[in-house]
Amino acid sequence: MIEVYIDGASAGNPGRSGAGIFIKAHGITEKFSIPLGIMSNHEAEFHAFIKGLEICLEKGFVDSVVSFRTDSELVNKSVEKEFVKNKLYAPLLEEALHLAGKIELFFMKWIPSAENKLADELARHAIQKNPSEEPNNQS
Repeated sequence: MIEVYIDGASAGNPGRSGAGIFIKAHGITEKFSIPLGIMSNHEAEFHAFIKGLEICLEKGFVDSVVSFRTDSELVNKSVEKEFVKNKLYAPLLEEALHLAGKIELFFMKWIPSAENKLADELARHAIQKNPSEEPNNQS
């Protein structure tokens, strides 16, 4: 089984954001810290999920059992119900469900934040990788 821990974070809401993804597969661990630009925390959580799915598909995990772990109740419940109340997140959920459908056995599990610390650290590190919000206008 492949375990994928995901987390999204924002410095402000909205603010500079990042995705943290930690994958345990076939005895190998991989860490990803991906800057996402300016968005809300909930958007960052969905984008972390999408990025995690994209990485799994790039690695050819389509015929595997892939278990995603998130501390985002919004993402977990949205995936479980295949529905999100806030229309802003509907296209993100639709994209995520489309990608998840390409994996033979896909699972999503909610975990407490204490069990998702590594993905959280990766997401926070990704925030720092974003360019500064204020452009440097010096000549």
